[in-house]
Amino acid sequence: MLTVNKLITQGRGLAPALLKRAASVALDWDTRQKSRFDAEDSQGRTLGVFLPRGAVVRGGDVLVAEDGSLIRVAATPQPVLVIRPCSEHGSPFDLLRAAYHLGNRHVQLELRPDRLQIEPDHVLADMLRQMHLTVTEELAPFEPEGGAYAAGGGHAHGQAHADGNAHDHGHGHGHSHDHDHAPQEHGHVHGPGCQHDH
Repeated sequence: MLTVNKLITQGRGLAPALLKRAASVALDWDTRQKSRFDAEDSQGRTLGVFLPRGAVVRGGDVLVAEDGSLIRVAATPQPVLVIRPCSEHGSPFDLLRAAYHLGNRHVQLELRPDRLQIEPDHVLADMLRQMHLTVTEELAPFEPEGGAYAAGGGHAHGQAHADGNAHDHGHGHGHSHDHDHAPQEHGHVHGPGCQHDH
């Protein structure tokens, strides 16, 4: 087993030629948010990763093994719920409302300019559809937003990734929130593109 105990965020400072020759490892979000895990890289080597507590591994980061070899990290596609405004009647503000309500539930959330992504959860999917959002199940890399105080927070990522949570949150369905999810009274008519399943 090859021990890894160093992480270079987004491969900063490494020559492109070094990165091109490096092995790679594809990891899902559940693994990347752990500071200790085992994985197998593209060269068939077993990696024992031991990073500082609270470390989060992002797609595009580079792991450094004890022998000095580099391993590029890819965020592997995984099941996610993709949340978009209704194509016929929605607006970008609908995403802002959704992000607010999901934040109240401490849900790990990936923010994109045109959509939100969360891990699959049928209770949240139903809530979002009641808010007149289109919710689809897709396979995509998942890079949830980190809080203002998250380890490594504040460093910029490209369009392919967003900063992520340095700790694990449950979805907290054991308690109730008395939010009013009634539709806004602005003449919203459900068309075939809405997919609200009402």
